[in-house]
Amino acid sequence: MKIGLLQCNLTSNDIERNVHTLYQAVCKAAEQGAELCLGSELALCGCPATEQLARSAFVTFCRDNLQALATRLNEENLPPLLVGAPIANPVPQGKPLHNCAVFLRGGKVMVIARKVLLVADGTHDDYFYFEPGVACGVLQHNGWRFAVAIGEDVWNDRGFWHGRRQFDTDPVEEFMTGGADALLNPSAIPFIIGGIEQHKKVLSWTAAKYRTPVVTVNQIGGMDSAIYPGGSMVFNSYGNICHQAAKFAEDVLVVDLSRLEDPSEKDASSKEASAADNTTDNEIKAVTGGAGSAKPADYEEELWQALVLGVRDFSFKCGFSKAVLGLSGGIDSALVAAIAAEALGGQNVLGVLMPSPYSSRGSVEDSLLLAANLGIETVTIPIEPAMQAMNGMLQPAFAGLASDTTEENIQSRLRCVTVMAFSNKFGRIWLNTSNKSEAAVGYGTLYGDSGGALGVIVDLYKDQVYALSNWINKRHGRDLIPQAIIDKVPSAELRPDQKDSDSLPDYPVLDAILRAHLDERNDLDELVKRGFDEALSKRILSMLRRAEFKRRQLPPGLHVSRSAFGQSGRLPIATTFK
Repeated sequence: MKIGLLQCNLTSNDIERNVHTLYQAVCKAAEQGAELCLGSELALCGCPATEQLARSAFVTFCRDNLQALATRLNEENLPPLLVGAPIANPVPQGKPLHNCAVFLRGGKVMVIARKVLLVADGTHDDYFYFEPGVACGVLQHNGWRFAVAIGEDVWNDRGFWHGRRQFDTDPVEEFMTGGADALLNPSAIPFIIGGIEQHKKVLSWTAAKYRTPVVTVNQIGGMDSAIYPGGSMVFNSYGNICHQAAKFAEDVLVVDLSRLEDPSEKDASSKEASAADNTTDNEIKAVTGGAGSAKPADYEEELWQALVLGVRDFSFKCGFSKAVLGLSGGIDSALVAAIAAEALGGQNVLGVLMPSPYSSRGSVEDSLLLAANLGIETVTIPIEPAMQAMNGMLQPAFAGLASDTTEENIQSRLRCVTVMAFSNKFGRIWLNTSNKSEAAVGYGTLYGDSGGALGVIVDLYKDQVYALSNWINKRHGRDLIPQAIIDKVPSAELRPDQKDSDSLPDYPVLDAILRAHLDERNDLDELVKRGFDEALSKRILSMLRRAEFKRRQLPPGLHVSRSAFGQSGRLPIATTFK
């Protein structure tokens, strides 16, 4: 049985484009001898699900295009396709749709599986649109019997997870007691740091536990905040990865499932684990590694590819081929510029330098050197004339009052106006350069450096910004990002001799507290027990709560962690709780 894994870059709500993309992928798989093709979860309408699914006309359009695809595949004698799609709930109770895997064969559309475990995590909100199914599906084709489990339906094995599981039921466990020749898993699992490795472990565990090959197809591409990494995989019944599609790129991979059990593909630990008829959870852990969320050794490479893909797809799918950003001479804008140049081509990126009387000479020179290294265009617009004009306008109203952060923030807002002017005039997407550490505590100017169309690094702590910047230079074998930028003391340069540490603890300390609180869910008592200063921790948590109104007004940002803002829950804005 040759199965084609269709790893396609799909666009949410663009049904006709998605159908064409799937059709072309089936054609490529057919050329390689595929007898059956497998697409990703909700491939027809693209992930994540959106409010369009609440519109009956949209659902009807999905149905009609799905039927048209089934008809075309049949008429052109192409392989049948198992693919994800929204399908109407035939029962009058519950939500009107199911998240389904449907089989297109013989010109017909057959529902094979309805997703059981529906997530609501801020990126995927399946729970709000779909009625849950009750079990895995079964597909019989060319003498093979396939179990079909959609997305996270394979993620809830009680033996794999050490602690609390998200759901009570395990659809795979309930189905696999009857046996299957292979398990098919159409998925749309977004990228998070360490998530690709975790996904491998889950599927390897499932294959080894049930002595059944597992085939998963994961969506590829950026869609708003979500980045889908692809990396579709085939595991043999010993839990070994036999084949893997490209990561962060479209791919069509054809695999012969009848040849997965070649003894040369089995490692020693797999042979030992297979000796027992009833494999224990501990034996499976020895083969697969079990649960765990440690960063992979090459996490910078994955993170880089994810951010590049996220910028490229967000821009292109919004109709932009060129970008603009403010270049301050700092590490944040330098990293964003490097990502943008890789994603769109340096010739399509414009860096706007906006020095003030408080800008250091090095900030301008370092920005120009960075731009030359990246091959991006620059323009320099000094903001001192605008500062003088604003001060003159406000002077009568502000007479007798000392300068403070009001005047500092005006500088940042003047830069916002300037960059937005270039975005408007030349049709460029504006890339925001705020990082997660700043966003967490509100260290930024509303309607100033918080502006933009896409937050490229808003889910990266400051230490991750440094780590990725150093990795880029190591990757290129030279200082693509000038070392002077990396070594520079962080400063907003809005007043003489200003440093970020005037307002914040040093970033290593700040990041450690934020990571312990946001990623590991430790509140004040736990932070103190872990050795963090109580007064400082209390101050940081208070800043984080008070900054929620700023975060709500940030542009959408690329998500690369489970604690991304806007994904893991919101804090109240109007509250006296500090």
